[in-house]
Amino acid sequence: MNPELSIIIPCYNSEKTLEKTLASVLNQNFQNWEAIIVNDGSTDNTEATANAWVAKDKRFKYFSKPNEGLGKTRNFGISKAVGNYILPLDSDNLVIKEFGQEAIDLLNSNSKIGVVHGNAEYFGEKSGVWGISEFNLDRMLISNFIDACAIYRKELWEKVGGYDERMPYQGHEDWEFWIALGVRNIKFHHLHQITFKYFVSSNSMIRTFTDEMLVANRDYIVKKYSKVYHRKLAEKLNDIAHSKKQLDVMQEGFESKLKSEKFLINNLTKRLFGFTLFTIK
Repeated sequence: MNPELSIIIPCYNSEKTLEKTLASVLNQNFQNWEAIIVNDGSTDNTEATANAWVAKDKRFKYFSKPNEGLGKTRNFGISKAVGNYILPLDSDNLVIKEFGQEAIDLLNSNSKIGVVHGNAEYFGEKSGVWGISEFNLDRMLISNFIDACAIYRKELWEKVGGYDERMPYQGHEDWEFWIALGVRNIKFHHLHQITFKYFVSSNSMIRTFTDEMLVANRDYIVKKYSKVYHRKLAEKLNDIAHSKKQLDVMQEGFESKLKSEKFLINNLTKRLFGFTLFTIK
């Protein structure tokens, strides 16, 4: 029987964190999985750690290739996957044991759901809960707020052509991927519970991103989805124009009511005191 869930674990010099990541995979409630470990040209002992787990459990599969970056490495791993569902898992994060079972039960029972995600718990150099919001395309177009650690149908990855490998700098492929699904009206389901633990370290890849790199990737996404951005801008401008029209109508009504009240007060003071208080135009 083929595994239902393929867990994709890209690695680059991950010897210090990979052990715990793979242990979290093994300890899941859901057991019909495969874990595809892809070594992206590591220079440390990542390979030895991975091979030890492959020897321990045949559901772990190991591949090694030259260093090409996160997006290409994820795509490589997914291309080897046989499961109907994909879970990208960074080699320093931990999957919560209930996540796989709950997500796959939902996906199997509701064909309209394409992606299942949840919140995260920080560990490492930071503690607390990362409350991840429900998917919203308008907000996603501005910046990414959903981590790659979500379970989705493999057919969606195939439909959009995988993670974009042409971005100026790799590291925001998941942002572009969520937009690609959002513009196709794929339904995201939020579990409203912690589904993974997110490792925070000063040595993580995201900490190496400069403002210039972020701007280059953002500009690439805006250009790629320019029609979507233009359409959304037109919608917002129409909303603003409609709101202004409503305010104008309200203001006219208020001014009319105010004139009526001033007329009544003038009429009363004229009769009682012989003078008026307001000049009505």
